Amino acid sequence: MSMAPAESGTILGGDSPEEIAADIGSVGSFEALPLLLQVVCRATGMGFAAVVRMTENTWTACAVKDDIGLGLTGGQPDARTILGIEPRAAAAPIAIDDAGADPRYRDYPVRTLHRIESYVSVPIVTAGGRRFGSLCAVDTRPRRVSDPKIIGIFEGLAGLLALHLEGRAAGQQGLAAVRDERVVTELREQFAAILGHDLRNALQAVFSGSALLQRKLSDPALQLIAGRIKTGATRMSGLINDVLDFIHGRLGGGIAVEMRNMGDIGERLLAVVQGLQAANPKHPILAQVDVPGMVRCDPGRMQQLASHLIGNALMHGSLEQPVQVAARIDGGCLILQVWNAGEPIPEESVARIFEPFWRRGSAQDRQRLGLGLFMSAQIVRAHQGTIKVTSTKEHGTQVTVLIPLQG
Repeated sequence: MSMAPAESGTILGGDSPEEIAADIGSVGSFEALPLLLQVVCRATGMGFAAVVRMTENTWTACAVKDDIGLGLTGGQPDARTILGIEPRAAAAPIAIDDAGADPRYRDYPVRTLHRIESYVSVPIVTAGGRRFGSLCAVDTRPRRVSDPKIIGIFEGLAGLLALHLEGRAAGQQGLAAVRDERVVTELREQFAAILGHDLRNALQAVFSGSALLQRKLSDPALQLIAGRIKTGATRMSGLINDVLDFIHGRLGGGIAVEMRNMGDIGERLLAVVQGLQAANPKHPILAQVDVPGMVRCDPGRMQQLASHLIGNALMHGSLEQPVQVAARIDGGCLILQVWNAGEPIPEESVARIFEPFWRRGSAQDRQRLGLGLFMSAQIVRAHQGTIKVTSTKEHGTQVTVLIPLQG
């Protein structure tokens, strides 16, 4: 691990309030930033991740994901008090697995004050040579963050941020060349490669290892732990799929679909209902599915759509009334409706629920990325269909999807 300070030729940002505010705004304009910080935490198991703007004199938190209560928030001007393990804006990645066991770091004030045991930081450097700051993560428990694969993931994500910052700066200066399709494509491909290759490989090792332990262990308590690890790996795999879909849907030409004439869509939708009912035994689901004949669609995407909509209804619906699912053929369309009782969506939010990262704000919902309904809308769009939502206290919340039979 290098503790080298910033190189003499590096162009750092200024410390004026205007410059700091401009850089915070540039970072905040990166639409996928909440997703990036979520990926950092999921990939490392750490509870805190941040993008920090650093100069010789100031450390400013531009964006923060804090699940361990460190108290650092986005825009906070003195992040050094919590994240100041680096003496200056470091020129190379720093990774500390267990600060308490490392004589170089165990007596650092930030460790003793904030109980930080693991720390990883990778510099964010634009192609023009500006060292903006770092992408970092910390946790109050030791974590294996010095693994080259973890550092590689951080470097790739830091590179994405650098590309965004460079594009923002170039756009403000009228340099259209940096905003062309080449840069957008490079951004999309790098992000997809990081998630689709590096994270998938690491995740497959976790899944395979936990499955093997579950089969080999005889202690029921240890089997339960192995099962939870495998379940976590499965959820992470779903997260990666959603992220990749988001990249293609938002930065590319839309979600890919493989359209086929299917005669068993009703059975496939019922299979989704049964799976979700098994996972949520305390919340009944009533299904009325009658889909005779052929429907031209991507069957996997249709099941994904149903899973997102029903899962959302289960999360937000009142346990006092069952979630209702209906699917039928009418007017040359497959009509899929999902209804739940409970607190309605505020009127001012109804128009935003299909936007990426939109969440209602509950503690449970904050643990999710907020991509489910966005992905649902993208799947419907790819099928040339329509999706709408109505929500009132008297009549509950209902999402209605229309898919043309010959779309």
